[in-house]
Amino acid sequence: MTEVSSAAEIAELSAAAMWAEDHASRGLGMSLVRVEPGVAILSMPLTQGMVNGHGLAHGGFIFTLADSAFAFACNSRNQRHVAQQCQVTFVAPGKLGMVLTAEARERHRGDRSGIYDVTVRNEGGDVIAEFRGHSRSIPGVLVEN
Repeated sequence: MTEVSSAAEIAELSAAAMWAEDHASRGLGMSLVRVEPGVAILSMPLTQGMVNGHGLAHGGFIFTLADSAFAFACNSRNQRHVAQQCQVTFVAPGKLGMVLTAEARERHRGDRSGIYDVTVRNEGGDVIAEFRGHSRSIPGVLVEN
């Protein structure tokens, strides 16, 4: 058993437990930059394998980065949550070689559901996409107290 003393520590331990099992995010080269209660920041370089027929980043990879940041934010309080519904608006194209950063922030959290906004930016701070995710709780915790 782990004795947890603060919300920040819970967020870090929850993220570490998820990251250890998140083969999808790690397999795409994502990095977990920061996590705190209700907030998560992840980054991902855009590689050749992520470029579509227009020579731009495939939207599915941008969505996946935003979705991963959303997942870490909504699970940061050690209560398991999954995506219930998500939407994305692509604002500008991602390009080969860019490093994108997704910052997820909790907007509302109830007993069983939450709403999170995620902004995806390039290294220069330009907005690439805006994402909104709705979460739903499922039984269990990530870290036993």
